[in-house]
Amino acid sequence: MTSVPQATIGIDFGTTNTVVSMTHGDGPATLVHFPTADGDIFAFRSALSFHAVMGTGGRANALVTEAGPWAIEAYVEDPLETRFIQSFKTFAASAAFAETKIFNKRYLFEDLLADFLLKLKSHGGAAMETLPARVIVGRPVTFAGGNPDEALALSRYEAGFKRLGFTDIRYAYEPVGAAFFFARQLKQDATVLVADFGGGTSDFSIVRFERENDKLRSTALARSGVGVAGDAFDYRIIDQLVSPELGKGSLYRAFDNRLPIPQRYYTAFARWDQLALLRASKDMRDIRGLQRTAMEPEKIARLVEVLDDNHGYALYRAVSALKEALSSQDEATFRFEAGSVLIEKIVRRTDFEGWIAPELKAIETAVDQALERSGLGPDGVDRVFLTGGSSFVPAVRDIFLRRFGAAKIESGGEFESIASGLALIGREDDLDLWSERAR
Repeated sequence: MTSVPQATIGIDFGTTNTVVSMTHGDGPATLVHFPTADGDIFAFRSALSFHAVMGTGGRANALVTEAGPWAIEAYVEDPLETRFIQSFKTFAASAAFAETKIFNKRYLFEDLLADFLLKLKSHGGAAMETLPARVIVGRPVTFAGGNPDEALALSRYEAGFKRLGFTDIRYAYEPVGAAFFFARQLKQDATVLVADFGGGTSDFSIVRFERENDKLRSTALARSGVGVAGDAFDYRIIDQLVSPELGKGSLYRAFDNRLPIPQRYYTAFARWDQLALLRASKDMRDIRGLQRTAMEPEKIARLVEVLDDNHGYALYRAVSALKEALSSQDEATFRFEAGSVLIEKIVRRTDFEGWIAPELKAIETAVDQALERSGLGPDGVDRVFLTGGSSFVPAVRDIFLRRFGAAKIESGGEFESIASGLALIGREDDLDLWSERAR
């Protein structure tokens, strides 16, 4: 008889949120909750803040680090003196990201990850005080970025998770974790397509579940993924509604010529963490200079204010509110107000769907790849489980409705499914079938 491990832990380190789940003996997977002033939470924001405590002579005596909602709180209280970073998972597989400097201290990706995980553990209290040696970590099928280096990403994960004391670190595909979570609902044998929509990636797995001697057995049939998801949708909204009001597409004078404002100033809005980097870059000096030569200087003044006063978080909330509203309404108002900047526009759902058409096409292609690799057509899939925030976007759901029909589609556990499934994988007899170690 196979022994059941005393405890297993699954960690879904996400672009937007991180969720931790644990099992004890043969009991169910339970989420780790984090107590806050507004009540307990289990979706821990994947964000970091760094605040320098200044001493005499203007020198930093100490660097105070926070994570999750506490990082957001520190940033909101003192945005000018706080370096705020979120969505940093999106450059895990980027060889172009070597390091960043925060208040003159050098940080590698694994340093950021370790600081984040250590703070997460601290805020987890007694539930995370004693951790098992083994952890099952979720990983996307395809990491975010134009040319992602999977081996680099996993080596960085390895270094970061080791600092929590884990000695057996295993990785399982995020949609496979969600499949294990969903399988609890199955009453009969079924082939399941799981679609997991995160902040940086959209991942798909097809898994066959069968009951044998009162035990649920599973076989992975195919997987696919694409490095676009919710953050890419956010950027399209910003690019259409916000960037033009901050000078994108306008002109400036250079001697007798009229030249377009450089596009690179606005690509930083593709990821929230890049806004702080732009503020600290040499481009910031050039942006300030453009106020004197721009044909529409009031727009550049808004750009300077957004960057100087760290309005990135307010922008994030405005974009999220619009996406949520358009998931249930045909039309909604986008409103971004921070400092003296006010941008307010009516947006139709059809406009939004047109903006994200390239991402929708990439997602469709990845779904079809999973079907092709499994050797199945849509009729060979019995159930479709959608999870993750972008699964609420009607145009995303339509991809699955057209292929599989409404009767096969289910959703739920948008934040908990992956972490709980990962913890359940930790109890599998043959872990090598469902997880791997970094090579």
